[in-house]
Amino acid sequence: MAERAARVSDVVMSRAALAEAELPLYAGLPLERVRLVVSAELAAEAQAALLAADAIGFDTESKPTFLKGEVSTGPHLVQLATDTHAYLFPIARAGDHTVLRAILESATVLKVGFGLGNDRSALKSRLGITLAKVLDLGETLRGPGHKGTVGAKVAVAHFFGQKLQKSKKTGTSNWANRNLTERQLLYAANDAHVALQLYRAWLCSEGMAG
Repeated sequence: MAERAARVSDVVMSRAALAEAELPLYAGLPLERVRLVVSAELAAEAQAALLAADAIGFDTESKPTFLKGEVSTGPHLVQLATDTHAYLFPIARAGDHTVLRAILESATVLKVGFGLGNDRSALKSRLGITLAKVLDLGETLRGPGHKGTVGAKVAVAHFFGQKLQKSKKTGTSNWANRNLTERQLLYAANDAHVALQLYRAWLCSEGMAG
């Protein structure tokens, strides 16, 4: 792991270099493979698909805070992804978090993502969910010469030779809205899905897939 992590560290690019790099775009999941879990039927579908997986992509989104001293009430959206679909759980619209709890507290399904430092405490304090079996790729892929964690953009460039586009405007939009836009749905879905794809690529690079 250390040798591969060091190689990721060696190819770290600045944001400016990534923006200028002539790499093909990372396609990501199309909208028809994104499920907004707002019904019991969709929750059952999500639970069956996600708990059947060995690993799933994981991320959360929160409405941004702009005022000094303002406390975040997030997460407002929890994103989970299999290799083929993404399931988005809007917290404000789901009073019952039984399905989400069953998945996130599962000791058999690995949840992989980037920058998960605050998610554990936020999920515990807001929803009473104790996150289990988590792998933060931002930490895992960091080499000894890398200051800070590895981001998804750098990892996509390294493993796939592609450019991951992430809109700052969408990323800082209101995730507490009852009706999310298509841009928000795709942004959120692919944050979780790309993490899983990078985890698979890392396993292959390490000879651990099988």
